[in-house]
Amino acid sequence: MIESGTYGEFSKSLHDMLNPLRVPVNGTIEVTDRCPLDCAHCYNNLPMDDVSARRREMSLDDHKRVLDELSDMGCLWLLYTGGEIFARHDFLDIYTYAKQKGFLITLFTNGTMITERIADYLKELPPFSIEITLYGGTKETYEALTGIPGSYEKCFRGIKLLLDRNLPLKLKTVAVSLNVHEIALMKSISEELGLEFKFDSMINPRIDCSSSPLAVRLSPAEIVALDLDDPERVAEWRRLAVDCAPVPPQTDADAQVYSCGGGVNSWAIDPYGNLTICVLSHVDEYNVRTGTFSEGWEKFLRSVRAKKASRITKCTRCALRSLCGQCAANGELEAGDAETPVDFLCQTAHLRAEMFDVEVPEHGDCEYCPGSSERHVIDELAALVRSRNFDALEAARNAVPAVNASSCGSSTCGACSIHAR
Repeated sequence: MIESGTYGEFSKSLHDMLNPLRVPVNGTIEVTDRCPLDCAHCYNNLPMDDVSARRREMSLDDHKRVLDELSDMGCLWLLYTGGEIFARHDFLDIYTYAKQKGFLITLFTNGTMITERIADYLKELPPFSIEITLYGGTKETYEALTGIPGSYEKCFRGIKLLLDRNLPLKLKTVAVSLNVHEIALMKSISEELGLEFKFDSMINPRIDCSSSPLAVRLSPAEIVALDLDDPERVAEWRRLAVDCAPVPPQTDADAQVYSCGGGVNSWAIDPYGNLTICVLSHVDEYNVRTGTFSEGWEKFLRSVRAKKASRITKCTRCALRSLCGQCAANGELEAGDAETPVDFLCQTAHLRAEMFDVEVPEHGDCEYCPGSSERHVIDELAALVRSRNFDALEAARNAVPAVNASSCGSSTCGACSIHAR
């Protein structure tokens, strides 16, 4: 007997029940890296005409076989993303098979390739949710980020086609230096359309280790200033700091590399059949075309998830990780090592704690905690945020040295050749 309640309550109760059983209930499938846009911040996009990438992508039969296994193993939620999902001419065939298996499906798309035929098809066989990313509130800003003339009109045409068919649509954006001045405008546009809107300010390097996306990343001060513009967002950060504070290991010997749901209830498969702990982490991969999802989940990802930490860092016992996003994947991409704290994220977390009045429990030798060697950095950033001087915020970001857009060159991160295979 299932008692009535909110969807959030249902999701939480199901995860709480299945986590001890280690059921792969929630997964992401990237169907392609190819995309008609060339966004400055993207972590994995490839050109539409990349013949090599297209040839290496999983076939329709590959997808069907994996979906059969997922159904048998208890998966419920599926996210289809890319690249751009509709860059694959057979995506609706993949999607239809997944719908027939009973999954709750979310589609991530930029909307530019949605046609009347696609919209009509989705109306007849609707997904659980569709999320379209806006890159600006005006044509000028949108196309400055996407790099493609005409993409603004194509995106809004796609939005209209879905709206006209009453499909479950949400809008979102990634806040970067090129569009930060239009976050409020994008929210207003979404509200006028009667659609939910959200944004995320966190940017990471590409999975091929190029740090080019960091060239448009906002500074910690800009990110927190954006948060403060939305009281509901601040309240949610405070809730996360309390309700979702990571439980520290009982002993240092118990510390693990991964502390997320990856390998416990979630997983990811890239366009070429590589099963990983999440979409960002490609250090450890198991190919489901040469093996099976079941073996990849039961043996490979179990062993990845069980990796013991090789050393104790300031992140090991930090209760602020729900405010920063620090994880093994971010360490791999930004520092070439899963266990290395990312300084940018640490600054952001401590600045959020300062500005949102969140208590900072003692968590080891952290230079940004009150009374520590670099606490003045947080104090200076907090003063800058409180000033609400946006010219000064932008100037502070521009004063940071330009990032190196090349690959990291590390022999340990394991991802530099991801697109060369």
